[in-house]
Amino acid sequence: MEKQKGQILLIVVLVVIVASTIGLSLASRSITSLRSTTEEVESQKALAAAEAGIERAIQNTVPIGLSGENPSNNSRYTTTFQTIDGAQILLNGGLAVPKDEGADLWLSTYSADPLSNFGAPLWGGDLTVYWGDSTTPCDNSALEIIIVSGPKNNPVLKKYAYDPCPARQNENKFSAPSINGGNVSGKTFSHGTTIAGVSSALIARIIPIYGNTAVGISGTLPFPTQGYRIDSTGVSGQANRTIRVFKGYPQTYLPYLSYGLFVAN
Repeated sequence: MEKQKGQILLIVVLVVIVASTIGLSLASRSITSLRSTTEEVESQKALAAAEAGIERAIQNTVPIGLSGENPSNNSRYTTTFQTIDGAQILLNGGLAVPKDEGADLWLSTYSADPLSNFGAPLWGGDLTVYWGDSTTPCDNSALEIIIVSGPKNNPVLKKYAYDPCPARQNENKFSAPSINGGNVSGKTFSHGTTIAGVSSALIARIIPIYGNTAVGISGTLPFPTQGYRIDSTGVSGQANRTIRVFKGYPQTYLPYLSYGLFVAN
C-alpha cells in the first residue's frame, strides 16, 4: 500500500513537472511574441516619425534643423542637415547614383531664376571623379561624364566615358580609369580618373552605366553648393530609426544629352 502511494506521488510530481514545463513554454512564447509585436509596432512608429521629420525639413528651400513629437503615439523626431560643398564632395549626398540617370555636379552657383540657372563664378581646374566599391573591375559601373562650359549663351559640351572592365572596353571603346582607387570624404572607391584643365565650367552630369554606384568628386578648387544632406531620426519607446536623404537642385536638360551618339575622348 505504501509502495502504491509512493508511485502515485511520483506520477503526480511528473504530471506537475510536465504541465509546468508546457505552461512555462507557452508563456515564454506568448511573452516573446508580444515583445516582438511591440518592438515591430514601435519600430514602425519610429520610422513614421523619421519620415515626418524629412517631410518637414524638405519643405524649406534651405533645410533647417528640426525636432518634434507626436504625443498620440509616443514618438518624436530630430533632423539635422549638412551643406554639400567644398573641394571634396560625395555626389548625391553619398547615396548611390542611379544607373543611366546620373546626377548633376554644379560647377557654377545655382540660380533659382528659371531664365538663368547658371550663376557666376564659373569653375576651373582639374576634376577628379571616383567610383566603384569592388576590387573586381567588371563588378563596377562604367561612367559617362558630360561637362558643359561657358559662355552661357554659347556653351560647349564635352563627353567622356570610362570603364574599369577590360572585357567591356573591347565592345564599348570606353577609356580605362587612370587612377586605381581613392578616398573622398571618408569613403573609399576602387577607380578614378582626372579630367585636367577644365575651365569656365557651368555644370557636369555623372552617369553610371551597367549599375548604380556611389561617386566621389575632388577638385583643385572648391565646388559651389550642391544641395543638402538631411538626416532624420525617429524614436518611439526603445526603437530608433534613421533616414538619410539628399535634397539637390532641380535637374537640368542634361539627362537628355546622354542619349546622343558620341565618341569617347
